[in-house]
Amino acid sequence: MTQTVLEPLPADFFPADCPVQSVPVLGSRKWTWKIIRCLEAGPRRFSELRVPLAGITAKVLAESLRSMEQDGAVLRTEFAENPPRVEYALTPLGRSLLGPMDAVCAWSREHLGGLLAAREEYEREHGR
Repeated sequence: MTQTVLEPLPADFFPADCPVQSVPVLGSRKWTWKIIRCLEAGPRRFSELRVPLAGITAKVLAESLRSMEQDGAVLRTEFAENPPRVEYALTPLGRSLLGPMDAVCAWSREHLGGLLAAREEYEREHGR
């Protein structure tokens, strides 16, 4: 049996202009994708977002929204009303994530059973 010898990976395998290590919106925060889904249909207030995001604290939601705003994925709009009102909406950049998210969700639906079975088998074989 012959074994194929692969070339070693070069130090510059990831070019400087490749953002693979710095795509902040694609997972920098645990709740990012769920927040994007919540904003898919249109702008929402902070309190509206907390309802489907059971388990998130106000602090973490605020930090996540701020991070997404910094990344250009979410727009925060303050309305000069009494009481004050703030809404969050996806920007065109944020909306551009919906297609890739749909693809990941479709992959997950198709392969989740196999992935979970592989994990279970690994744990059985390695006693973990």
